[in-house]
Amino acid sequence: MLILLLCITNTPFTAPAQTSKVTQLPVEAFASIPDVSHVRLSPNGKHIASLLLDDTAEVPHKIVALFNTETGQFHIPMKNDHEKFMIANLTWASDEILLITALMPSKRFGKNANESLLIKYNLSTGEAGSVLTKKALKRFDSIPQYQGDVIDLLPKDPEHILLSVSGFSKRVSEPTVIKVNLYNGSFTTEQYYREHVIDWMTDQQHRVRIATYQDRDTTEYRIYEQSEANGDLRLLWKSEAYSEETVIPLGFDVNPNTLYVKAYHEGFYAVFKVDLTDPKLKKELVYKQDNTDVHATLIHSKVTRQAIGIATGDDNEYHFWDKNYKKLVNRLKAALPDTQNYLTQFSHNERRYMVYATSPTQPGLFLYGDRDANRLEVIAAKYSQLTPALLVEPQQISYEAKDGLEIPAYLTLPKGIEAKKLPTIIFPHGGPHSYVSDSFDYWTQFFANRGYAVLQMNFRGSTGLGYEFKKAGMQGWGKAMQGDVDQGTRYLINQGIADPDKICIVGGSYGGYAAMMGAAMNPGLYQCVISFAGVADVEDLVKLSRFYTTHELTKKTLGDDYDELYEYSPIRHADKINVPILLIHGDNDKVVQVSQSRDMYRKLDALDKPVEYVEIENGNHYLSNNQHRLMTFKAIEKFLATNL
Repeated sequence: MLILLLCITNTPFTAPAQTSKVTQLPVEAFASIPDVSHVRLSPNGKHIASLLLDDTAEVPHKIVALFNTETGQFHIPMKNDHEKFMIANLTWASDEILLITALMPSKRFGKNANESLLIKYNLSTGEAGSVLTKKALKRFDSIPQYQGDVIDLLPKDPEHILLSVSGFSKRVSEPTVIKVNLYNGSFTTEQYYREHVIDWMTDQQHRVRIATYQDRDTTEYRIYEQSEANGDLRLLWKSEAYSEETVIPLGFDVNPNTLYVKAYHEGFYAVFKVDLTDPKLKKELVYKQDNTDVHATLIHSKVTRQAIGIATGDDNEYHFWDKNYKKLVNRLKAALPDTQNYLTQFSHNERRYMVYATSPTQPGLFLYGDRDANRLEVIAAKYSQLTPALLVEPQQISYEAKDGLEIPAYLTLPKGIEAKKLPTIIFPHGGPHSYVSDSFDYWTQFFANRGYAVLQMNFRGSTGLGYEFKKAGMQGWGKAMQGDVDQGTRYLINQGIADPDKICIVGGSYGGYAAMMGAAMNPGLYQCVISFAGVADVEDLVKLSRFYTTHELTKKTLGDDYDELYEYSPIRHADKINVPILLIHGDNDKVVQVSQSRDMYRKLDALDKPVEYVEIENGNHYLSNNQHRLMTFKAIEKFLATNL
C-alpha cells in the first residue's frame, strides 16, 4: 500500500526523463489490481476515502482507507471479508456517512448471479452496517438483487438518500425509488415502480422526474417526464435501440424545465439542452466534437446547482461553459502539462477538490487541491510499481479495410527497439460496442514491456466514431468486423513492422472471439491465439439470452438466424485452428458463460489440437481479484514466450 504526500504548489509537473534501454518490469507491476482507486472527497473536504490494495495480507485484496486532509492522519476504518464480497465503489452520503458498495456471488432462480450490497460507515461512531436493514427488507416481496443504485444523495438532507431498488413485486423487476434513513434504516416510498420503466432520474430539486422505458418484447425505448413523483407520464421521445433517433437524458439544470440530453448531430453524439415547456421540444446544441461522439456526463455546481459543464470522455477531459471553472482547468494544465487532468470531485463549497491525472505513460496520480491555500498535492499513485519512463506512448495510425473503409488504430512499439520485423500482438478490443484510445492500458504496456509490438484497432461496430460506423457492425460478427482486424495484421506485415512468422492474436470477451475466429479463418496469418473469456459459440450466446431481459437487444445486434450464427462461431471451425491456443476463463463469469471456453477446449482437444486451458476458480469477467489477474498474466507470459 502506498500513500504519498508531495506538495507541488507552483511547481510544474514533469515526467521522468525517458530511457533508451528496455528494462523489463516484473509481471506483478502490470498484473496487480490498482494500489489506490475510487478516491473520494468528503463534502466538507476534510476526509479522503479510497480503496487500497492490502498486499501485506496472505491474499492481497481491496480495503477501505481514510485520510484526514487537515491532520494528516491515515487509518483503516474497517476490515472487509474479501472472501465473501468485493468492494466495488465508495460514495460520501454526508460528512459523517460513507457508503460502500460491495459485490458478492449468489444464486438466482437456480443460476449463478451477483448481488450488490450497500454498506454505511459512520465516521463518528465507527459503526458499519447495511443501509437496508433486516427490518426494512421484511417490507419487500423479494430481496433486491442490486441494493447500490443511489440516484440522489440529497445533499441538503444528510440523514437520507434516494435509492432505486426492485423487489416490491414478485412479478416485476422494475425499480421503485425509496427515501432511506441512513441512521435507523426506515424508508418511505417516493416513486412506485411502473411496468417497463428501467430507470428513474431526479431533477435539481430532488423530485423524481424522468423515466426510461424499455419494452422487453421489442427493442423500443421511450423517455417520459412527470412534474412530480407518481404523476402522469408525458412522452418526450421514443426510438428503436441503436437508432439515430436515440435521445439519452443527462440531467437537469437548476431550472426544472431545462433538461440536458445526448443525441445525434450530423451523425455523431452531441450535447443539447431542451426546454420541457416547448411543445416541439427543440434541441439547442450545447457541445459537439468534429467527427467524434461526445461521451458526456453533466457536471453541476455544488453551490448554485447549475449545470456548469460536461465531462466529455476519456480523451477530452472537460468542457466548462462557466468562466471560473475554465480558469481552474487552465491553471491545472499549467501545473500538469503532460497529463490529462480530471476534476473528479469538489467539496460542498467548491474550495477543495480532487484531480486524477493520467496519460498514455502515466498510469494515474490522485491529487488534492485547496484553492484558498493555493495548494495542490499528489496524495497517491494508482500503480506504484509502474515507472512512466519505462512505458510507451501509442502511435495513432489508420489503414484501409478490404472495402476501403478507414480503420483508426493505435500501434504501441517496445521501447528502444527498431520498428522492423517485431514479434507482434494483434489485440482487438472487447464489447464489441466499445473503443480503444491512447489512454493508459495495462495489458498493452505489459506486452510492449516484453518486447512485442501491439496493434489495437477500432473495427467497424466500435463506438465513438459516429452512428454509421457503429451501425456498420450490427450483426457483423465474423464478417466485415473480423476482416477489419485481420486487415490490420496484413498492414503491419506489409509495412515491415510485424514479423510474419511471429504474430499472436489476443483478446478478451468479444476480442477473444475475434482472436479465435481470426486464426480459424486465416491459416498461416497467426502463429498463436489467446482468448480470455472469449465467445466460442455465438448461437449459444443468443439462445442463452432468452433467460434475460436483453434477449431482443441481443438478437438485434447479433442476429437470430441460428444456422448463420453457428457458421460464424469459432467452435464450428475448430478443425481449422492449427496453431497453439490458450483459453482462459473464470468459472463465475456472468457476462460470457464459462461453458463457452469449456466447450471450445473439449472440441479442440478431441481434434488433437495444441490447446491449453486455464480455468479460474471464482473468477469473474473483469479480473477483479488480484490473484486471478496475476495468474492470467503469468499464463499469458509463459505462452507467448514459448510460442513466439
